[in-house]
Amino acid sequence: MSELQPFAQETLRGLIRTWTDFERRLAKVPVLRRLDTGTFSVQDYQRLLFNLRAQVVEGARWITRAASSFDRHHADVRSIIISHAKDEHRDYEILEQDYVRAGGELEAIQAGERNIGSEALAAFLMHQATQPNPVDMLGAMFIIEGLGEKMASSWAARICELTGLPENATTFLGYHGVNDESHMERFYTMLDRVATTPERVAAIGKTARVVARLYALQLEELDNV
Repeated sequence: MSELQPFAQETLRGLIRTWTDFERRLAKVPVLRRLDTGTFSVQDYQRLLFNLRAQVVEGARWITRAASSFDRHHADVRSIIISHAKDEHRDYEILEQDYVRAGGELEAIQAGERNIGSEALAAFLMHQATQPNPVDMLGAMFIIEGLGEKMASSWAARICELTGLPENATTFLGYHGVNDESHMERFYTMLDRVATTPERVAAIGKTARVVARLYALQLEELDNV
């Protein structure tokens, strides 16, 4: 990562503080506590995939919507976002395959409904992505892509260890653990180009905080569905 401009550096510092709070919140989520303490089951994993699918399906939609909401003065940012959406728009199919390999029924996950946290997260992301020049969506990207970059690989290994499932049942997590690092490089490029005023710094930070809270809620709801 090259040296960021001053406003981008300020934004990144705020995002890192939000990430630290997010990690503390995740550590208290019941399903992740079970993963940490060694009581995580195959049923937990099925439930995790079942509930994540909605967010993964919606991801490509809000990313694409965000790209279309940028005007011609942000054409370079729009191009980067479109490339990102192209990479991820069929990720849900990988997740579905993992669910089946973990013993779930394909028809069940495809017919699944969003939990309360997923509903709130999807609604917020789509609303924000529809706003003109939604630079604040970089805050959402930092949280969601950061989760893949920092945690997905370790989660995948731990799930296989505890459940006895083969590695090819955690392909979705493994893929994101490897590829979200390159996605974060795109994030830094965009951040340097759009975090140019105090107002934009504040907007990116606020959206990151909201997404962190709603993402944690989505995972908390796994034990309520």
